[in-house]
Amino acid sequence: MKQSRFHGRFEDSDRICEASGCQEPGEFRAPGNRGHGFDGPGKYRWFCLDHVREFNAGYDWFEGMSAEEILDAQAPGAGWRTESPSFRPTAGVDGMPRWADFDDPLDAISARASGIRSKAERQAKMAMDGRFSREEAEALETMGLGLDTDRRRLRRRYSELVRRYHPDRNGGDRKFETRLNRVVEAYQLLRKSHAIA
Repeated sequence: MKQSRFHGRFEDSDRICEASGCQEPGEFRAPGNRGHGFDGPGKYRWFCLDHVREFNAGYDWFEGMSAEEILDAQAPGAGWRTESPSFRPTAGVDGMPRWADFDDPLDAISARASGIRSKAERQAKMAMDGRFSREEAEALETMGLGLDTDRRRLRRRYSELVRRYHPDRNGGDRKFETRLNRVVEAYQLLRKSHAIA
């Protein structure tokens, strides 16, 4: 099914317009009775051009909302403060900036892009250095350490990360258990490395 230049038209469809008594092709979709949710996009209704225009003229996106909800939905930053994994206070513990610390979405995106770029640069330097294997370079990245790491700095960083991620330090919460396991594995690999003096 291809979309034509006419915005929203899906040609090559064998659907019939769902408007009562209409036999025109149903080439335009409109929201159905079931909205988008966990299971994916909601069910669409299909109309011909005339009936989709009629549907759109009578459609009220704000139906059932209070005045405060309408105002929030119309705000320029609508949805910005909705918590997602990238915005949670626990995001950014691996060296990336915490999105929750930004009020402006563009500042957060810029800082995140800079973090990704600097991470790629660090990985490239480690690969070019030649002292560390690829696994050791990844372990250094997991630990948040650079090429100038010595055994003392490695142990200090390991202690710091174990304290940060251990369930006992987080009120018994095991949400950091995967990160803790990655840190332990990285430390076990790096402490045996001949590249770290």
